[in-house]
Amino acid sequence: MTKEEARAILEEMTKGDSLLRHARSVEIVMEAYASKYGEDPVEWANTGLLHDADYEAYPEKHPNVIVSKLKDLGEEKMAHAISAHYTKWNIPYTNNLDKALLACDELTGFIIACCHVRPDGIESLTSKSVIKKLKQASFAAKVERDEVYKGVELLGVDIKEHIDFIIGALRQCKEELGV
Repeated sequence: MTKEEARAILEEMTKGDSLLRHARSVEIVMEAYASKYGEDPVEWANTGLLHDADYEAYPEKHPNVIVSKLKDLGEEKMAHAISAHYTKWNIPYTNNLDKALLACDELTGFIIACCHVRPDGIESLTSKSVIKKLKQASFAAKVERDEVYKGVELLGVDIKEHIDFIIGALRQCKEELGV
């Protein structure tokens, strides 16, 4: 699947600016991780882009609609990763794509939230300040901290290094993301 095809699927199902920005931010981070792990950057970027594609239009069926669509298109690996991007769905994590999507989804959104409360956005954001905010339950309260920590554990990365990596990837597109 090309990036253009993935974008068309996303835009067919998702209209809200906030969810489109979240999809784009996870796409950026996943593409960066693909390069780090020597994986297919387009497949990983598309997985990040489409992971919540059906959430707005079909919240009660999420992620089944996008997973089914991807399976119909022969994108089994992407479909599986998306079906597993929340631990409470009890889908096994079989490869780095599955683990990276889980590790990047909630945390990328959380880091974006951290940027919005800083005068200079992402410019001076550090992993230390993100970790401090993670401990503050009232900040970005909808972000499930247990999902963040489980993702880091499954991916087998140090949380500080993981946060720094995400910040670095997002910083490269800070104007586009508005952070």
